[in-house]
Amino acid sequence: MVMRWCARRCAAARERAEAGMTTAEYAMGTLAACGFAAVLYKVVTSGAVGAALQSLIEKALHAQF
Repeated sequence: MVMRWCARRCAAARERAEAGMTTAEYAMGTLAACGFAAVLYKVVTSGAVGAALQSLIEKALHAQF
């Protein structure tokens, strides 16, 4: 009985101690995702990648079946 009570008290204390961390973790994850999206956008909209994608799509549309 006492062990269950101690376990519940310890779990509640851990939850309170880490309550503010989730917001910071979400903020850092969001910033990282936005940074990655910006880099990916720059790469995809570059001339060389755009030409390669256009060539790939044209080959796919003109394929013989």
